Amino acid sequence: MNIAIAQSGGPTCAINASLLGVYRQAYKDIRVDAIFGSINGIEGMINDNLINLKSVLKSNIDMELLRQTPSTVLGSCRYKLPDYNEDATTYEKIAAVFEKHMIDVFIYIGGNDSMDTVVKLSGYFAKTGKPYKVLGVPKTIDNDLPITDHTPGFGSAAKYVCTTVQEIIRDSSVYSIDSVTVIEIMGRHAGWLTASTCILHTIGQEAPHLIYLPEAGVTVSQILEDVKRERAKHQAVIIAVSEGIDVSELAESAGVTTAGVDAFGHKFQNGVGKVLERIIAQEFGCKVRSIELNVMQRCSSHICSKTDIDEAEEIGAAGLEAALAGNTGKMMYFKRISNMPYLVRIEMTDAKDCANIEKKFPQEWINGAKNNVTDDAVAYFMPLIQGDVKLITKNGLPLHFDRSGFGVFNS
Repeated sequence: MNIAIAQSGGPTCAINASLLGVYRQAYKDIRVDAIFGSINGIEGMINDNLINLKSVLKSNIDMELLRQTPSTVLGSCRYKLPDYNEDATTYEKIAAVFEKHMIDVFIYIGGNDSMDTVVKLSGYFAKTGKPYKVLGVPKTIDNDLPITDHTPGFGSAAKYVCTTVQEIIRDSSVYSIDSVTVIEIMGRHAGWLTASTCILHTIGQEAPHLIYLPEAGVTVSQILEDVKRERAKHQAVIIAVSEGIDVSELAESAGVTTAGVDAFGHKFQNGVGKVLERIIAQEFGCKVRSIELNVMQRCSSHICSKTDIDEAEEIGAAGLEAALAGNTGKMMYFKRISNMPYLVRIEMTDAKDCANIEKKFPQEWINGAKNNVTDDAVAYFMPLIQGDVKLITKNGLPLHFDRSGFGVFNS
């Protein structure tokens, strides 16, 4: 039989490790012949834009480089598969590609929206009596995918964020003037990544002094009161804030606007840190700086979590095993057994229970003042950032997998 693999959604440090997990499992399984990669997610299956991965992953070095390379090496997409009743032609194109290349199994690596594709495509095949299996492997730095304890990509992003925030703390602490630094961290509706900065408290850091999550529902007036209190105690106040904090009532007056949505109806986030910078500066008249970590959070493989990369590869392999066993319309997930020692088990659930659903940060892990998190959150985060990956380097820099052999990338 032949299989196909695709990647979708935002890049992460670990998504290529999941791709490699599927590939290595397929390579050693005598039932599998060709292993195809779909370029730009489901769009590659629609447009018959596939590559034979065996032709580009020719050695162990290639595979190790792929494992340490961030972002989606096959390319990604934000394509929302239409309902079959609205556009049967798209499904027929996909089915024709499956038939042409004799593909029996399709593994889709992605997040909430990608699981929507797994549900729709597996449902179409079942309804039309086609034998093809479609299975989802999770990923997202936002950690907002339901059912799974955590998502591949999150641990590495959290490790990068914590390390960077600590370096910002060092930078801001050298001056003799009062200051406030607002660090804007990814998280549209779920504050997992911002909350992870609490790990810094375990190594003796008081900062970040304030942590604000979308789930807390804090108001700008509350934030100003918190900043006033922290300024009385600290010369340099550090604030970690999720990009999804609602400051819309003050955005216009601060000269920042947001507009537009993606294919799945998600609003583009823009400028929360900058809004708070201007409001705090106006209120207190002190030095205020906002720092948006932006896309660096997603592809910071130079400081990735070994736990994250290892688990990403393992869940990719488990996904192919599950599909070869006849499962379809499912998503693999992590079930945590314990924090200390850290133990997880890979299990399987219906993809429909994860599609288009966001897992919010638990309310019980937010403190009463809505400006920090509890020790339960610290215990949850700690195992996910452990371990370092020994990277292959050249001239002092990490090497990345050469994607030029795919014929679709310029760099």
